[in-house]
Amino acid sequence: MINGKMKKLLPSIDVWLKEAKTDPAALQEGMFLVHNGVVRQTPKAKVRQGIDDGSMVKGMEFAYDAAKVDAAIIETYKMDGIFHVRVWLNEGQLELGDDIMFVLIGGDIRPHVVDALQFLVEKIKSECVTEIEQK
Repeated sequence: MINGKMKKLLPSIDVWLKEAKTDPAALQEGMFLVHNGVVRQTPKAKVRQGIDDGSMVKGMEFAYDAAKVDAAIIETYKMDGIFHVRVWLNEGQLELGDDIMFVLIGGDIRPHVVDALQFLVEKIKSECVTEIEQK
């Protein structure tokens, strides 16, 4: 419990994979990829654009639009060779090292699965979530 509020329960990737592999579509899948985003100390501006203002991240306020995430998942399923998509997003006040998101993609071949993972994570980060770094 943090400040009287329960943190969101983390998913089990082992359970996710077990469930994915029992789905009838699993017979068409040759690869699964997992993305696990976490709150890091280095500001996004420094990592992405090389802008170093000397600050460090102490935490993050994180929120998401569930309808937009659902739409992004539907769009990902339309990609070539993709048969399994699962997403978990945290919310609220996050601390350094806290999990922000988990994404599991299952598909037929590596190029399709890599492309789908890149597409979905980018879509979620650019269109579905609000991340406010606290310094």
